[in-house]
Amino acid sequence: MSLWIPVTIAAASFQTVRFMLQKSLSSTKLSAAGATFARFAYSMPLALLGLFIAVWATGYDVPALTAKFWTFAVIGGTSQILATICVVALFKQRNFAVGITFKKTEVIQTAIVGFFILGDRVSIGALGAILIGLLAVVLLSKTPGGSGAWWQHLTNKASRLGLGSGVLFAFSSVSYRGASLQLGDVDAWFRALVTLAAVVTFQFLSMWLWLLWRDRAELRAVWETRQTGVFVGLTSLCGSFCWFFAFTLQNAAYVKALGQVELILSLFASLMVFRETITRREVAGMTLLGLSILALVLAI
Repeated sequence: MSLWIPVTIAAASFQTVRFMLQKSLSSTKLSAAGATFARFAYSMPLALLGLFIAVWATGYDVPALTAKFWTFAVIGGTSQILATICVVALFKQRNFAVGITFKKTEVIQTAIVGFFILGDRVSIGALGAILIGLLAVVLLSKTPGGSGAWWQHLTNKASRLGLGSGVLFAFSSVSYRGASLQLGDVDAWFRALVTLAAVVTFQFLSMWLWLLWRDRAELRAVWETRQTGVFVGLTSLCGSFCWFFAFTLQNAAYVKALGQVELILSLFASLMVFRETITRREVAGMTLLGLSILALVLAI
């Protein structure tokens, strides 16, 4: 078994737990921005400590962080901040499993963005998978109890947040892979750790400055919820390292495609932890999306 496969499954597992914790925080004391900032506030010190220990233990030198590296890092970091805010806000609109499923349209959106922006060729099989995925999004976009034509539901708040998070996460994944590849010929795990430390430091500083300017009360709230926030930071650090490690080993599209195992984990979390009700329409939408992702993996 290739190393990137278990690393990706571990990343999806850590990410599911982290989103569960963020959902709990956003449902009680924190806004979507505050729950997002908690992730970076409590993971940055751990990431820098991990990098320091790695340099001390191995004797490796930190590679030069070029302008191209920082370009990828800033684009990826900013996209991830905005995407996470969208997902946490989405949890207030729909249940946990549906929120994660909307986010997982990132795999399909990566193929679409690559076709229109980069001119990447899409096979007939991949096009069929994308169409199945679009049908799944139509099913998921309708709010339980809602009325009106299907196309009207694609513009509701939950749909905009979900689809927006998907395309933003797609950009961040590709950017992180691009950043790690700028670090030269060093061990993949060390490139992942350097990239993670740089990105999470940027994310912490940018969000801290924003909240300091716009909402200082939210900064205090993040500190007051530190007992849960520490675990958000820890699971975020472990998950991010696994994602970054996988991106250095394999194409981001394949990594994110395998990461759809998060759909199954989120379904269990929605039913067993949050005790949320999932409608037959939502189950059908999630099943179709899972099939479209599997078809896309087989086609690329």
